Amino acid sequence: MALRSSPTRAHRLLVVIVGALTALGLAAPASQAASPLRYVALGDSYSAASGVLPPDLSAPLQCLRSIRNYPHAIAAATGAQLTDVTCGAAETSHYFEPQYPGVAPQLDAVKKDTQLVTMTIGGNDSGVFIDTILSCGTAGLLSLGQGSPCRDKYGSSFEDTIRNTTYPALVRSLEAVRAKAPRARVAILGYPWIMPASGGCFEKMPIAAGDVPYVRGIQATLNDAVRRAAAATGATYVNLDGASNGHDACQPIGVRWVEPVLQGTNPVIVHPNALGESEMAARAIAVLHLR
Repeated sequence: MALRSSPTRAHRLLVVIVGALTALGLAAPASQAASPLRYVALGDSYSAASGVLPPDLSAPLQCLRSIRNYPHAIAAATGAQLTDVTCGAAETSHYFEPQYPGVAPQLDAVKKDTQLVTMTIGGNDSGVFIDTILSCGTAGLLSLGQGSPCRDKYGSSFEDTIRNTTYPALVRSLEAVRAKAPRARVAILGYPWIMPASGGCFEKMPIAAGDVPYVRGIQATLNDAVRRAAAATGATYVNLDGASNGHDACQPIGVRWVEPVLQGTNPVIVHPNALGESEMAARAIAVLHLR
């Protein structure tokens, strides 16, 4: 004779089955869980955190890459799977050609299935950053910090180079990233402020008082070129102008994001410190909604 389950017995059996299925779901193998974000970091020394300790021992020695750079901070905060090819002194041309013997073009790291790409790039093109600091620093020392000798000598030449040479190079680079990873989120960060809007700090940054707004204006032009290149190519521009204001190289330790030429803590001068890199990461995470 067949046994009939009572309603109570059937209910208990259903509870056991649901509980078992739930437990199986919770114990699903890792392969069934969401896979980590495939993240590639490109860019120059502001991306690599050149000079910040400890160094990334897996990186080519010439790249001066730190494990405290903003790509590592983003990966740590989001659980992303990071491929970091950032390299100090990189120009946009090094996306397409080796920067040093044995160092592959940076675009080689970007794959079809890459999901996120970040970068800071453009400041080294045509020597804009280094030429500005060296030329204006030298002029400032010779004038004992008086007047605007750098602006008087160079006028709009730095900004002309950014608009006419750096901007199209940025567009080309971002288009190339998009072509290699058409479904990836691509973000390019601006450069955090190096100089305050006025005043300066001649004992740390030997820029003549009248050239402080001039140097800041050159950086503003560079960041605007980065912004426009992002807009032209569908990339996300991570604007650091507001966030880094008041954290320039003239500020005290613990406040500044960028280390000065003199009295700094980073052997690679006029570059972000660990605090700056951490804050750059936080801004990128917020803009990209990675949490």
